[in-house]
Amino acid sequence: MTIALIFVLCSGLAHALWNLFAKQSEDKSVFLWAIYAPATVLLLPVLFAELAHERYAAGEWLLLGASLGMQALYAALLSLTYRMGDLSQVYPLMRGMPTLLVPLAGALLLGERMPPWGWLGIGCMLVGFVVMIGRSQGGDADKESRKPIALAVCVGLCIASYTLIDKVNLQHISPLALLEVTNIGFMLGLTPAACKRGRLRRTIGNHWRTMGLGAVLSPGSYLLFLLAAGQADVSAISPVREVGIVFGTLFGLFILKERQGVRRVTASAAVAAGIVLVASSAH
Repeated sequence: MTIALIFVLCSGLAHALWNLFAKQSEDKSVFLWAIYAPATVLLLPVLFAELAHERYAAGEWLLLGASLGMQALYAALLSLTYRMGDLSQVYPLMRGMPTLLVPLAGALLLGERMPPWGWLGIGCMLVGFVVMIGRSQGGDADKESRKPIALAVCVGLCIASYTLIDKVNLQHISPLALLEVTNIGFMLGLTPAACKRGRLRRTIGNHWRTMGLGAVLSPGSYLLFLLAAGQADVSAISPVREVGIVFGTLFGLFILKERQGVRRVTASAAVAAGIVLVASSAH
């Protein structure tokens, strides 16, 4: 279990870093497409070899298709969310939605269990998420501020969905092959933007350094999570991955110079406390 927790914590940090790079880019759809391309090409032989040797039932093919489809939707919504909202606001919300949904679904659908202090930890995290979102100000400005929040909620629902689907998929496919399925889905969701003339070349020219790092961190973060999910209950490790929320908030405030620092740092402390409680409940 200790190894699984280490994988998940590293996954959270890696995820926050590549999301920082995506937020800093001008053309977010193309940037995200480009950082997923290298790993997708490299892992194609792994997926083809496994599909050639394994026989899947119709239901298993449907689950793989569902994983691919949810990743495509996630990618499209993620790009749009980062165009409209602050990293320190939307990142905690879209990563926080699964914090309650995944353990609840894990308990109801997969028969997993979490002790009371684990649920207390989730409660602390949710309080932190609410504080990070902030209160409404009213008027037209408030209507505009709700758009990135609504998009972030939709992204969070996608994350919760594909996390549960992929936990089941791991019963009949290896983590590397499943990672390739998710990579293909992610790229499909962004391919229409990447195919527009000149956008890919311009984005590579402006961001080739961070693209190189993102190309390792983006698939690597989810691979670490899949490796952990194969060793532990998803209801215990999925919330721990949201340590990336703390990193994402700090990156937004101190690197991107976003406002409302005191409130969001305080909320991050509540999230960190919740992470410790959830981690201590893992078994």
